[in-house]
Formats: sequence, structure tokens, C-alpha cells
Amino acid sequence: MSTVKIAAIDLGTVSSRLLCAEMSNGQITASTKRTVITDLGERVDATGVFAPAAIDRVTQACTEFVREAREFGAQHVCCTLTSAARDVSNGNDLLDRLRDLGLVPQVIPGEVEARLTFYGVAHDFANERIAVADSGGGSTELVVGRASDWGLELDCAESLNIGCRRVTERFFSSVPPSADELDKAAAWARAQFEPYWAGLANRPERLVAVGGTVTTLVAMVHELAVYDSHFVHLRDLTIEQVEDGIDRMRSLTVEQIAQLPGIQAKRAPVILAGAIVVRELMRAGGYGRLTVSENSLLAGAAATIYEAAMSGRTVIGWIPELSSW
Repeated sequence: MSTVKIAAIDLGTVSSRLLCAEMSNGQITASTKRTVITDLGERVDATGVFAPAAIDRVTQACTEFVREAREFGAQHVCCTLTSAARDVSNGNDLLDRLRDLGLVPQVIPGEVEARLTFYGVAHDFANERIAVADSGGGSTELVVGRASDWGLELDCAESLNIGCRRVTERFFSSVPPSADELDKAAAWARAQFEPYWAGLANRPERLVAVGGTVTTLVAMVHELAVYDSHFVHLRDLTIEQVEDGIDRMRSLTVEQIAQLPGIQAKRAPVILAGAIVVRELMRAGGYGRLTVSENSLLAGAAATIYEAAMSGRTVIGWIPELSSW
């Protein structure tokens, strides 16, 4: 079968991402990925609206993404928005800007986000029942299931309104936060996760996590001066390492956190809250370690775009709207 070129754009609460991929027989044969921290969810938890500056940042990033996708020769393009866009009353202010760029933006439900993420992760764990967590800026998606030659067997796909941007804005009056603010944030986070794990009759042995918080924690733990996705992918992260990271950051300013090895400066304001979210996710589930995956929603979106373009049917049951040029 001939090669098909696709582009997937994911506009999250903290970062905007582009994947350009060549695909054949449903598999990615070559790809490039770019991430820009655009902080779309700035003040969304408190105000319920997108800030004009956040809309401008995302529009600027997407202008570049569209240019890159065109130069790549993408035949099918999908643009999704997640937690922050689900929470606002002025979403069309951004969606109209994206349409003007030739995109067909789609605000996807949390369960679809969870399914896309699981689909992107699961091929590394064929026939193994796993739990997948995608902890973002505004929400955390949790899915338990298995990928096999017969497709996906999913259960307990859920999206929780807890993420690093939301926790930062809801609990921290400043960075560094007070000890009391840290304790309240941790207690709230754990209370969000406990019902999910309690509802599972059989908890999987392996927890796989994706997203900027866990990849950044791995980079910080191993003091990566230059980020190396091949090193990070499938690297284990223990709860002790997460705890050590929290202890290291808890008394630092944003500027001081940004100076730590492995930390992107633009992620520094929210990484402490993100680490707390990950720690409480692990505590609530009884996990002493997790496996970090570089594959995520974008990889699942790429496979789903390909399926929709080729047959009009998709493994996860969601049909994306595609733009073509």
C-alpha cells in the first residue's frame, strides 16, 4: 500500500503539539514532532474563558504548524482541543481563528481523549493489560485495557478535571507555595483518583504514563542537559524519584526551578503541581513505579486519521473531521 502523509495537531491546556507522519498499512514509518508551550489554559479554571493572549499564542503556534504541514505535504490533517477548550464559554473565539487557517478544529470529549492516548501507547505493550494515565494541564485521562491482534479491549476510560495548570491556579498563591498549600493540593488530588482505582475489580500490574509532567520528571531525575526522547521513552519512574523531585522544587521560585537540569523554562511554573498530581495518582493506585511513554494522543490520532481516511472506520470508534489541501 502506498505511503500516506498525515498531520495531527493537539492543542492542550499547557502545550500545543504537531506530528507530521508518513504512514503505511496503519503504521508510522517516519515522523517529526514539535511542541510549543502555549499555556492555553491560563486562568481558565478561575475565569471560565480563554485569555486573549492565550488565543494569540495558540494561533501563532498553529500558523507555524499549518505552514509545516503544508511543506511536509500532509494529505489529511486533524486538529483536536482537549480539557481547556471543554471548560470555556468563549471557545469560538479560538475555533474561528483556527478555521481561518484552514483547520477543522474539534473539541473532543474526555473519553475520546483517553481512547486516543491508550491507542497511541498500547502497541508497545501488546496483549498486556495495562493502565494508561495522561496527566495534562487541565485534566488527567485514565484507561485500563489491552491491545491485541483483535483490536482494543477497553474498560474504565475516564477523564478527571485535575492537571498541573488547574492545581497550580487553584491551590498555590505563589511559587514556592506554603506547606499548607502543598498539603491541600495533595489531599485534593488523591481524593480525585481514589474512586477510579477503587472501582477496578482487577488493577493492572503496569501503569504507563504520558505527558509533559512525567517526561520532564525523567529529564530532571537524570539531569538531561539536552532532552532525549529515545532515552525517556519506556523509562521507569519510581514514586521515590517523584517524591525527591517534589522535595527539590518545593522551596524554589519559578526562576530557580527553570534552572534545574531537564526543566523547560516555560514549564517551570506548573511542574511542581504536576509532580504532586503524579505522586498522588501513584499513591491512590498503589503503584511504586510507572513506565513513561513518549507515545501519546498524537500517535493514537495518527493511526485514527489514517483509518478514517482509508476506510471511514476507526478502531477507537471516533471518526475525526479532516481537513485536506
